[in-house]
Amino acid sequence: MLKINTEDFKHISDFDNILIADENGVILFFDLADLKVLKEISVRPEEFMGKHITSYYKNLTNENSTIMNVIKTGKAICNVKQELITKSGNLLVSLNSTYPIIENDKIKGAIEFSKHFFSKENIQSLDQFASHKVFRKNNTIYTIDNIITTNPKMEAIKEKVRKISKTDSTVLIYGQTGTGKEMVAQSIHNLSNRYNGPFISLNCGAVPPNLLESTLFGTVKGSFTGAIDSTGLFEQADGGTLFLDEINSLDYYLQVKLLKAIEEKTIRRIGGSKNISVDIRVISATNEDPDKLVAEKRLREDLYYRLGVVQIDLPCLSERKEDIQVLLTNFIDFYNNHMNIYISGAEPEVMECFNAYSWPGNIRELKNAVETAYNNALSDKITLDDIPKRIKEYRRAPDNTQKDRKIYSLKEAVEKFEKEIIVKELSLTNGKITAAAKGLGLSKQLLKYKMDKYQLH
Repeated sequence: MLKINTEDFKHISDFDNILIADENGVILFFDLADLKVLKEISVRPEEFMGKHITSYYKNLTNENSTIMNVIKTGKAICNVKQELITKSGNLLVSLNSTYPIIENDKIKGAIEFSKHFFSKENIQSLDQFASHKVFRKNNTIYTIDNIITTNPKMEAIKEKVRKISKTDSTVLIYGQTGTGKEMVAQSIHNLSNRYNGPFISLNCGAVPPNLLESTLFGTVKGSFTGAIDSTGLFEQADGGTLFLDEINSLDYYLQVKLLKAIEEKTIRRIGGSKNISVDIRVISATNEDPDKLVAEKRLREDLYYRLGVVQIDLPCLSERKEDIQVLLTNFIDFYNNHMNIYISGAEPEVMECFNAYSWPGNIRELKNAVETAYNNALSDKITLDDIPKRIKEYRRAPDNTQKDRKIYSLKEAVEKFEKEIIVKELSLTNGKITAAAKGLGLSKQLLKYKMDKYQLH
């Protein structure tokens, strides 16, 4: 006859989960109120039964397991707290009450009632890189430790980040898409005295122009049809940092308001009648040359000077090829911890391919290429068959019959052609910039910018 002492069960209503194991500690049944437990230990529900109860945690043994102790002694254990470390290194705290299952005076197993407690920092997601998880509480996921490099220029930028984080000056970050502009911005915030304040980020190009003003400055109820009282991002960032990406997407009218808000450290909601003081640091970013934006009148000159008190120019990945190996190693370590696949490295021909590729999408493209490889890999090594087709075929693009001809990227070819046209027009106008600008259909200021760029003096 199966016997369980039900007198001991008076507190089981306090518990969420039930697990039954046989006399050997093998799981026969479970009912979990929170499936995050299974996610934390990296096992699917259908795979959970039939395994020994110590097999899912690094620090759980037959000696310290509550279930194994009850099976061994035949005595119930109530309200015992256990700190369990998952295979991926996360901490899971469990409160257990465990009782023996007895049949014909023989112990046939144990039943355990438990409650699990999670710390928010221990729930990992694919996008959370931050080495110091506490920083995630201020809306950031990156610190300066996430800027992986051996490149001298990038090392100098990291040193600059450390230095400027001690001030409240505005910072303008210029770099191509995928070079890590927001990572740098978050690093500045987390190194500064504002780290305990919010980091509020906005991609100005992702918000419709008619909504940008209300997004930044907020609204007052009744100021227009459907308007409600709402705080804008300036107010939300109070005490912290406001990061504005693709700053060149702001129209001229809004650029004037932005300049005023930064200068005076006050804003006024749309339809509002009072000024609101804000204590924020503004960091902005653009993937286009700021001087060119000013010359083309897409960025106000006075705003540019105000935003760019400190300017950081990030190199593209093709200018820091020595970092491809260290970045690849970093991404492999990351995905090994976040995917149910283990990769030990990449085949030599993959590295040759990566080093030959131009990386127009920069570091983001490299990260995505590694993730693609994880989804295709059939062994513990990344092979050419695993990486994206465009990268694999790029290394075969040059024709051996043209090896003596200089190969230009599209950008280089366009700039070469543009320079030749400007030189020709200046020659026709005997070096008169006003006349040359008119002939080229450019403003005099933009032509001067291009002449400085191509050193045509």
